[in-house]
Amino acid sequence: IQMKKSTQLLFLICLMTIVFLNPVYGQFSPKNEKGLTNEVKEAGKMVFINTCAVCHGNNATVKVGGPSIGLLAGMTSRAIYSAITVGKMQTQAATLTDEQKKAVAQFIANQAMVETNLPKKAFIPFSLPQKPAYVSGWGGNLEGTGFNAQSKINSTNVGTLKQKWVFAFPDGTMVRSKPAVVGDWLIVGSQFGDVYALHKKTGKIGWQFKGDAAIRGAISVAQTKKGLRVYFADYATNVYALDINTGKLLWKQRAGVHSQSANTGSVAVYQNTIIVPITSFEVGASKDPNFDCCTSSGEVVALNATTGEIKWRHRVIPEEAKESGMKTNGKPFYGPSGAIVWCSPTIDTKRGLIYIGTGENYTDPPTNTSDAIQAIDIKTGKLVWNFQATAHDTWNLACPGEPNCPDNAGPDLDFGMAPILVKNVHSAKDILVVGQKSGVVYALEPATGKILWQKRVGKGGALGGIHWGMATDGKTLYVANADNMHGLDKRDSTVKPAPGLYALNLSNGDVIWKQAAPSCNGKAGCIEANSAAPLLLSDIALAGALDGHIRAYDTKNGTILWDFDTMKEFETVNGIKGMGGSIDGPSPVASEDMLFVNSGYSFFGEKTGNVLIAFELERK
Repeated sequence: IQMKKSTQLLFLICLMTIVFLNPVYGQFSPKNEKGLTNEVKEAGKMVFINTCAVCHGNNATVKVGGPSIGLLAGMTSRAIYSAITVGKMQTQAATLTDEQKKAVAQFIANQAMVETNLPKKAFIPFSLPQKPAYVSGWGGNLEGTGFNAQSKINSTNVGTLKQKWVFAFPDGTMVRSKPAVVGDWLIVGSQFGDVYALHKKTGKIGWQFKGDAAIRGAISVAQTKKGLRVYFADYATNVYALDINTGKLLWKQRAGVHSQSANTGSVAVYQNTIIVPITSFEVGASKDPNFDCCTSSGEVVALNATTGEIKWRHRVIPEEAKESGMKTNGKPFYGPSGAIVWCSPTIDTKRGLIYIGTGENYTDPPTNTSDAIQAIDIKTGKLVWNFQATAHDTWNLACPGEPNCPDNAGPDLDFGMAPILVKNVHSAKDILVVGQKSGVVYALEPATGKILWQKRVGKGGALGGIHWGMATDGKTLYVANADNMHGLDKRDSTVKPAPGLYALNLSNGDVIWKQAAPSCNGKAGCIEANSAAPLLLSDIALAGALDGHIRAYDTKNGTILWDFDTMKEFETVNGIKGMGGSIDGPSPVASEDMLFVNSGYSFFGEKTGNVLIAFELERK
């Protein structure tokens, strides 16, 4: 469930589905296959084997290989075709016919190359005032607090929220990109690489940009000398800068260097620097017993926001992997590896630091940088301090028992959420708070990483504990605990699962109140868990759940003040069939008297969906 999703174990298993359901290369994409025939797939497969596999097979070397086929499967067939016809791969594909290029693009993406044409009535002209207000990024600010004090929505009027409009993402099965709000517009990414500017009041499209691969994180907007720009990364680690008025591409730069590099977190932008988190597809590629597991490391990459030039690169595991053991099939293991960065970076402007959370090691030997929080110098990329919460956690999707599973497989308890930097109103001191998939919340000293307090709120596990995030106003910390029954840590039978929303005293971690995830009452496909990050307003916390409901909680006592079930069909403003599903991933977004909620998540038995729903307070 997280980014990772925000741990992204949820993302981990999504990777498993991408990699292992194709009989030859184990490549599978959840995309719509309408119109893609077996004849085209077989023709494309032969082109890939003869022309592309040496560099893009899952075992291509880091020095020679480009993105692996598993990563390329996250791209659209349209984007792959563009790359081999007019893009940077046109030289390598020069001997192919146009028919072969289209076939291999569709094979890799497992998606027919068919454009969805939206009706003219779905579009309106785009315009912005000279200096529009804007809010963007994973937590709505550089500190990642998830707190919006300017919204007009509160405990007295939240019950009047009514559905205003619904936008459906074509062919979508999940919606996990968090919109930025700029003036009267939302900027939001999609599962297939499209970025839309949607009018806040109508849901109409002002402009549309077509990227190369899925956009899993939040859209960021930042002021530059030449005006506002839109920044984001896609799953293949391409980082984009767009003109906010037109949606036109200003530059694009791939941040990852390993053939298995991927991105699931959001970028952060500060003082002309873009901070990009890097994870790795090796967690899924490990399912293939012949895969050379594993050689990647989590990374954070800094780019120049004006030009896209790479400024520095921080490896979570400093040393390169080398042969470290023998698998049960007689082939070598490589390590250390993993310690990936699923989450979004948090910026400490006072101390000049970047805070990140890391994931498990993929193979032995384990490192002290896995399942950790790290502080990095924003100017140099040098490590300042490292706090490890869980040691010896080596795990990948080959576990348990398959050749690429480490001998002593760990519980998979990474940090999937972005750390939160906040000033404690009670003590007037800054603290760094973060939740782990173990179900434990930590408060750390920002300058040193020293533990100030810690509190267990859940049983935790691969699909349990804190996945995507928390929110705070400096007084109280609001924690979404998943404890999904399908992925719990079974090592301690005395700790029971307790999914729901928790309010903790920010000074000491004491539980002020807890509200259990409401019962599904036997509803088919329903999961009782709070996995998505919450949004905190003046006196209410808004939290989506895997049962498809978005709920408003009174911050004083946890009473549910408003409840809307999104798991249903919707009539949409862009003429595409709309269906809501499980709510997972980022928090909702509030702007003035409106609330915007993603609905649909296609991993781990959750309910698929493809809609962004806009709510508005009832006018009296």
